[in-house]
Amino acid sequence: MPAPPSPSSPLAPAEPSAEDVRRAADALAAGDARADTLFDHLLPPALRAVSDDYWTPAPVVRQVASWLREEGVGTIVDVGSGAGKFCVGLALLSGLRVIGLEQRPSLVTAARALTARFGLHDRVTFIEGAFGTVPTPAADAYYLFNPFNAYTIDSAEAASDDITFTRETWRRDVEAMTRFLAGLPVGAVVVTYNGFGRYPPRTFEQTRVDLSFRGPLRLWTKRAAPPRPRAVLRP
Repeated sequence: MPAPPSPSSPLAPAEPSAEDVRRAADALAAGDARADTLFDHLLPPALRAVSDDYWTPAPVVRQVASWLREEGVGTIVDVGSGAGKFCVGLALLSGLRVIGLEQRPSLVTAARALTARFGLHDRVTFIEGAFGTVPTPAADAYYLFNPFNAYTIDSAEAASDDITFTRETWRRDVEAMTRFLAGLPVGAVVVTYNGFGRYPPRTFEQTRVDLSFRGPLRLWTKRAAPPRPRAVLRP
């Protein structure tokens, strides 16, 4: 097990006040334009610095929360949950039980610290391990935001996670995810933000889409048989 970050480390937990935490939660709930800045302030410096590239933006979290409420989803797994921003934000905006699956120990540590700041241990949990090497929890829905791409984080702790990303590991993981999705039961929901490397299997129908973000946000529902051909993907 890796040693905890030293207090001077860029991955050491930030020390926001209770007021900082409250303001971030309020901004997220209200759709305030400052929500990302306030929420990212609760992350360690090295993770805050890469938030725009790697962690789900607050407006996307809000849209996903709205969709999942309408879909009647009760549990969701975020594959490649990173610093936990999506998991914690989604739990703050909904009554969902949220499970993060993340292979980098340093990011799991940061995500658990973020969860503790909001007192969400009863609904937000994180599993340390790579997709395909540890069991993926059963859930009503799965969230995929480029889960198999490399992280580049400027910190010794992140480097010490000893995780290697190559074109071959990306292909392997995308194939494994495609097989996993094919085995889900009818009615399962998958939300993709900027995809995971390919479309879900043809038994999934795109039922919602929002193209107003930096990447396409799509909701897919598993059907008993393939839907009509996907000629065009439009709102």
